[in-house]
Amino acid sequence: MIQLAVRSLRHRAGGFVASFLSMFLGATVVMAFAAMLDTAGGAGVDDLSEETLVTMATVVGGWGLVIVLFAVTSTMTLSVRQRAGELALLKSVGATPFQVGRMIVGETALVAVAAALLAVPLAAGGGWLLLEMLQETDQVASGLSYAFGPAALSIGIGVTLLASLGGAGVAARRATKLRAQEAMTAVTIEQTRMTRKRTIAAIVFLAAGVNCGIVTATVFDGKGIDAMQTAGQASIWFSIGLALFGPVLVRLVTAVLAGPLRMLGGASGYLAVENVRRRTQHVAGALMPIILFTGIATGTLYMQSIENSAPPAASSSIPAEDVAAIETLNLVVVGMLSVFAAIMVINTLVAATTYRRREFGQQRLVGSTPPQVMRMVGMEGVVLAAAGVLFGSIGSIVTVFPYSLARTGELLPDTTIGIYLAIVSVAATLTLASCLGAARKAIRMPAVQAVAV
Repeated sequence: MIQLAVRSLRHRAGGFVASFLSMFLGATVVMAFAAMLDTAGGAGVDDLSEETLVTMATVVGGWGLVIVLFAVTSTMTLSVRQRAGELALLKSVGATPFQVGRMIVGETALVAVAAALLAVPLAAGGGWLLLEMLQETDQVASGLSYAFGPAALSIGIGVTLLASLGGAGVAARRATKLRAQEAMTAVTIEQTRMTRKRTIAAIVFLAAGVNCGIVTATVFDGKGIDAMQTAGQASIWFSIGLALFGPVLVRLVTAVLAGPLRMLGGASGYLAVENVRRRTQHVAGALMPIILFTGIATGTLYMQSIENSAPPAASSSIPAEDVAAIETLNLVVVGMLSVFAAIMVINTLVAATTYRRREFGQQRLVGSTPPQVMRMVGMEGVVLAAAGVLFGSIGSIVTVFPYSLARTGELLPDTTIGIYLAIVSVAATLTLASCLGAARKAIRMPAVQAVAV
């Protein structure tokens, strides 16, 4: 099965692009921030600079690790689900569940090693730029020498392998627990119910987010910028919980938008609604990064905006000179996580749409024109964008409202709506552009050839 994994990678390289990109970007992010630990351990580093570097590596790198784990697992699950027919065929010719699982894990391990090694040069450059930014903002001493060594390499490569193999294990378990006949049926009839484990995990993440919001509004009331310790975590945990509930959320939004889409889109609108309902699990996988991008970016940017306009708090344990460093840290957090999530939006949607080349070919053979196919995909993108923006916005509330209450005494922050409109515009544009761009490329292939692929 390991030899089969190698051959599968060789002949289906395009099918592993989405997984490779998520691993590559994840390794780059983790290694770049882990390099701050190597730099902090160098000779002549003063205590204040060391504290800043370690904080940057552990806080930002830690949250990056959470998002990377989630993104890799999501991408691997989507990849394995798209190959359900191939895996079912292997079972039907005698492959055991253990052999199929070993093939999936073997493929993932090879891709993860390649992604981690290729990420080293980019991560080294990213770490250097991060140190330059910290020095330019006077948060670390200007004379420090940059180091990219054992901590960055071991943490980055180790995390990438563990996250990738963990995601492969989760995806392989679902693919291998079905019998051959059940697996062949699952290719055409998608499971609509969420598993018990996924439901429990979603509830745990939601509860963690709510708990952080409550602590922010109560324990840290009047404590100033100290409230960021829990407020920043709230939107991340809650957004992950909502993303795990993706299949349920997709069905809710589709039920609301079904009427308008059918009325405005005609046949294309009808097909878009039916496709989303029939492919709930696939759509939910593409929904996850949109929710994470919207929730994390909105929560963190509004939290910092509230802090910038709030009066100083006498009971804060953080010295005034450290406030600028915390603001930089927050901007780096939202920048790093938002860029990663945005790339994952494009990556996931392109992979999910390109996979449908055969479906688009079949529709064209029975009479659909390319413009009709594009309208159908565009309407599906509208459902995705609406669901992602809506529930990502809900995810940000557990950060924005509690932090505003703790810092200003008001539930609704007195800040500009421009930040939110910008985030929503970016999320919607990325979603629609990714779906339509991938669909346009997919329908360039002649319909007969697409069906035969």
